[in-house]
Amino acid sequence: MGHHDDLRKFISELAVVHGRVVLSSGQEADWYVDLRRVTLHHQAAPLVGRVMRDLTADWAYDAVGGLTLGADPIALSMLHAASAAGRPLDAFVVRKTGKAHGLQRRIEGPDVAGRRVLAVEDTSTTGGSVLTAVEALREAGAEVVGVAVIVDRGAGDAVRAAGLPYRAAYTLADLGLVA
Repeated sequence: MGHHDDLRKFISELAVVHGRVVLSSGQEADWYVDLRRVTLHHQAAPLVGRVMRDLTADWAYDAVGGLTLGADPIALSMLHAASAAGRPLDAFVVRKTGKAHGLQRRIEGPDVAGRRVLAVEDTSTTGGSVLTAVEALREAGAEVVGVAVIVDRGAGDAVRAAGLPYRAAYTLADLGLVA
């Protein structure tokens, strides 16, 4: 099996949790995809970096990140995968709100001003979290080239309506969660 199939197996076995949950969007669901069980797993995390780099290979960007916490392990996995392939790629973290002390930065890591960046998220239903990150990145002077998620729960239309290209490594159908 290839990286994409291997990661799908990890997601299906480790991340899909059945039972009533309330999503960050406020919507209710009968199952939840807890991707931190995958993005922070010793065998799956390297696959996350490879799959997400493959997914966005034709987009030109030199930094990756998104709204903390969902995007953080993805960005780091992509940074390490790029480094292993001999390609420089920085990572950054977008805070939900600005810091009230120290340098009072909302975006941590290398400066994103004037840089082409990729916004990532683990899974997205409405696009709210990733679009919050996009807004902060644009305010900081970054050029957001697109949005990529591991699992799409329906955010594609909202992200595209905001004028951004959108890609997902997996759909709910890919995971057998919808017909």
